Amino acid sequence: MLKCALFTLTLFLVYTTAMAQRPPAPELPEGPAKALVEATCTSSCHRASTLFRSAGYNTPERWQEVMESMVVLPEAEAQAIAEYLTEHFPEKPERRPVLVEGDVVIDIKEWMVPTLGQRSRDPIEAPDGSIWWTGMWASLVGRLDPATGEMKEYPLPPEARPHSIVPDAEGNIWYTGNSNGTIGKLDPATGKITEYKTQARDPHTAIFHPNGLLYFTSQRAAMLGRLDPETGDLTEVETEPRPYGIKVAEDGTVWVAYNGTNKLGAVNPETMEVRYYTVPHEDSRIRRLGLSSDGMVWYVNSTRGRIGRLNPATGDIKEWDSPSGPKSHPYSLAVIDDKIWYNESGMRPDALVRFDPKTETFQSWAIPSGVGIIRHVWVTRDGNLLIHQSSSNRVGQVTIKKDLVN
Repeated sequence: MLKCALFTLTLFLVYTTAMAQRPPAPELPEGPAKALVEATCTSSCHRASTLFRSAGYNTPERWQEVMESMVVLPEAEAQAIAEYLTEHFPEKPERRPVLVEGDVVIDIKEWMVPTLGQRSRDPIEAPDGSIWWTGMWASLVGRLDPATGEMKEYPLPPEARPHSIVPDAEGNIWYTGNSNGTIGKLDPATGKITEYKTQARDPHTAIFHPNGLLYFTSQRAAMLGRLDPETGDLTEVETEPRPYGIKVAEDGTVWVAYNGTNKLGAVNPETMEVRYYTVPHEDSRIRRLGLSSDGMVWYVNSTRGRIGRLNPATGDIKEWDSPSGPKSHPYSLAVIDDKIWYNESGMRPDALVRFDPKTETFQSWAIPSGVGIIRHVWVTRDGNLLIHQSSSNRVGQVTIKKDLVN
């Protein structure tokens, strides 16, 4: 019987050790299937607190849809668990997003990845048009042919637990080894993996610069890094707490979002010196950012439910409330044709939002399998958007009907 398809023994030991160091989780409610839920879910895959934080569902069918993306269970067990979860963890109406109508038409297509429970995330487009993703909990990367739906997964070192990936011009897939402190390169043609050991313990998000170097953030270590793929030389510097998202501007400046302080950082790619811009309100936290053609820096203010814009030339900052309010928790962000696309990760379903800076208007859509969180997005060469849903193990593509875009 396959209870939790994501873990190798090594990953299981790493995760359960980390769980043991956390505060005690809340007790599950009493019920006929409590022991079954504990054995199947909370003792092996995630803590009970995950269920208490969930938005819940009002039918066993909806709960089963979620479970089927995580584990394979006998029908009787799946039904019993679904009924228990429906009774004790119903929908929370306050988590529903405020969806805003508009004239733009999009199409969202999603694919469930092969290995269940891997927490698929951070999809990218390779030079050949294929879509790649990282399965962080299963320590793998996967390749999807969007034309045929064919998928293939490539195992990485079990202790790597890659956080994000980025392709190079030759089609190699570079990953951040978030649990073993490495930057890794996978050659898809041969399966060969080359690792570069970092000083930081948790490389997070990486991006290639036009100068050919790879720049990356390390969140918990509070460091920024630069790797020369040709020589293997690594440069790492300390920075403000919890550097997160990273982008490169047309002038070569490397922009960094900070999730541990209310700042944005402009990094000199040669010296690695950082100029900081302070965002209003000390509780502001920024996960992702993007750049528009006029040189503006756009960001999500996750803790305050807003999106914002920084003018680097003047330092001026302006913010807008997201449609679902202060608890909407905007997370990922991309700029397409100078329109801002992001998600409200605090809502269920997860909402995809478009903001037009010229008219200062919003439009939003519910993600079909929106029980997870879009943590990162990628703009394809034809101007569409790659998304994912970690909790339901899906990657997706948002096709924007350009003839209807304002």
